[in-house]
Amino acid sequence: MDRKNDLVSTLLTVSLLVLIAFQLLTLRAPAQPVDYSDFRRLVAARQVDDLEITPTQITGTVRMPGASALLPASAAKALQAQGSPWRFTTTRVADDRLTDELAQAGIRYRGASDSTWMGTLLSWIVPVMAFFFVWSLLMRRGGGGAMQDFMGVGKSKPRVYVQKETGVTFDDIAGIDEAKAELRQIVEFLRNSERYRRLGGKIPKGVLIVGAPGTGKTLLAKAVAGEASVPFFSISGSAFVEMFVGVGAARVRDLFEQAQQKAPCIVFIDELDALGKVRGAGVSSGNDEREQTLNQLLVEMDGFQPNSGVIIMAATNRPEILDPALLRPGRFDRHIAIDRPDLVGRRQILSVHVKHVKLAPDVDLAELASRTPGFVGADLANVVNEAALHAAELEKPAVEMSDFDEAIDRAMAGMERKSRVMNAQEKVIIAHHEAGHALVAQSRAHCDPVKKVSIIPRGVAALGYTQQVPTEDRYVLRKSELLDRLDALLGGRVAEEIMFGDVSTGAENDLDRATAMARHMVERYGMSERLGLTTLGSTTYPVPGDGTRYSESTARLVDEEVRRLLREAHERVERTLRERRAPLERIARRLLECEVLDHETLLQLIEGELPGACATSSAAVPPSDRPAPPVGRADPEPGAAHEKAPDTAPHTAAH
Repeated sequence: MDRKNDLVSTLLTVSLLVLIAFQLLTLRAPAQPVDYSDFRRLVAARQVDDLEITPTQITGTVRMPGASALLPASAAKALQAQGSPWRFTTTRVADDRLTDELAQAGIRYRGASDSTWMGTLLSWIVPVMAFFFVWSLLMRRGGGGAMQDFMGVGKSKPRVYVQKETGVTFDDIAGIDEAKAELRQIVEFLRNSERYRRLGGKIPKGVLIVGAPGTGKTLLAKAVAGEASVPFFSISGSAFVEMFVGVGAARVRDLFEQAQQKAPCIVFIDELDALGKVRGAGVSSGNDEREQTLNQLLVEMDGFQPNSGVIIMAATNRPEILDPALLRPGRFDRHIAIDRPDLVGRRQILSVHVKHVKLAPDVDLAELASRTPGFVGADLANVVNEAALHAAELEKPAVEMSDFDEAIDRAMAGMERKSRVMNAQEKVIIAHHEAGHALVAQSRAHCDPVKKVSIIPRGVAALGYTQQVPTEDRYVLRKSELLDRLDALLGGRVAEEIMFGDVSTGAENDLDRATAMARHMVERYGMSERLGLTTLGSTTYPVPGDGTRYSESTARLVDEEVRRLLREAHERVERTLRERRAPLERIARRLLECEVLDHETLLQLIEGELPGACATSSAAVPPSDRPAPPVGRADPEPGAAHEKAPDTAPHTAAH
């Protein structure tokens, strides 16, 4: 784009310079007016030459300096100020002897008419036409930049793909078998429409794909076009809406006209929520231009014949804000929901992404799938790429399981930051905090097992984390399971209270998540005996009078129940950690030595067994230099290092 802009600027500058040069060459210097009597004296003295005689004017040059004596001082001075040659002009009078005297004196002269339209044409119109010719040539070649965009605001700019350019088929997509099965009927119609028409069937006009970001909505639409080998129009919903009124509607019409010309084809509108929001929602949210564009889209979709061969597909991750007119049958007839992949789906997705990656024999895709709950396809693709980059940086011959471990940790908690220097007291606090999380989680029957515990800083604010991995995908949680997860969230805070008699700011994220979980139990899940089986609305507006659907007394009761759940969880965790203080101290000491503990080492420490050497001795703190846990009040220095999210959760229900 920069090269195109530079070329345009250069050619326009050259054209402007040529125009100026042409004007300088074609336009003469202005002539100095003189009286006719002075002109006659100059003719008699043979001091003029190259005369141009018209019916009303005589123009020529003066032979200076000899002519200066024959002219008035002012006229001679004005002629000299012009520079050579000295041009003059005078008004012609009726003088029959003039031509004879010019011939006798040997002065050159010629006749001309008074009309100057030809000179004006040559000096201005022709250069201007050449200038615009160059301009239009650049515009046609795509170098017009912003001006070209302005002159083509009403044109839709979809990217058109065909099968050989997309290169995406259903074989390249894994983990969403139900969605692929739904779309195979669309592919079959595009391939063989007569199969459905002969029985009177009508293919759906529109298909709306709904799913979380990164689940493969756009990739699925490209795969449909690739399977059917038809043109694929791709455009974003935000590309329709401009600052100029009426432009969005014009672009919608232009897009559908292009689609009709290339039928059968697929028109894919990504991020439909940018265009299809509910009309008239709120006082200040109404945008006339956006609503006009949406109205035009609705009209165009109604105007399509069911068997025209044009399939409208759209994707969004916010279906709740779409206008109901878009979702009714006859427009987007079929809705396809893409959920986050389950364990089997993640295994299939990983197998697709590692096709071109050289793997070591120890890589177990099933294990990787179990360690990445909640990951979508884009997340898994990033994990595979990060693992390959990590192995390449270490100059390994193949990607090993340890590289995938590092990639997963990086995706969950951020980049490892061993360069962050923490003082000894802070490190002791963090070690006991994470030890409390790990010990409580392992002590609860309904908590996911702890896969890894680390006190190595990661990301922006995490100074440590406890990673839990579910043994299976869960969609429904019982109250006992939620209570156990509450206990695990409070394990770090209670461990600090027991060991140091004081607390730090490190439990901020734990308390936030625990409070949200307890509030959901009370307001949404009906798990409070005092409130009974009722749903009290969203927690987006927890303050009475600010959007809640219940009274102040009910809101006060909700707050009391939330505090009760947290208080009871705190008491349970405190009993557990006081009873198992010895394992808590062992885990914390081992973290100070090794900085990272795996599942097997954690179990050995809980059972009182002596584990082996640290996996990474370079990260360990020598026992002689290891600070002893402080007794009584800990007084860490305040700072951003304490404002951390110490626990990394693979999914929202876990801590």
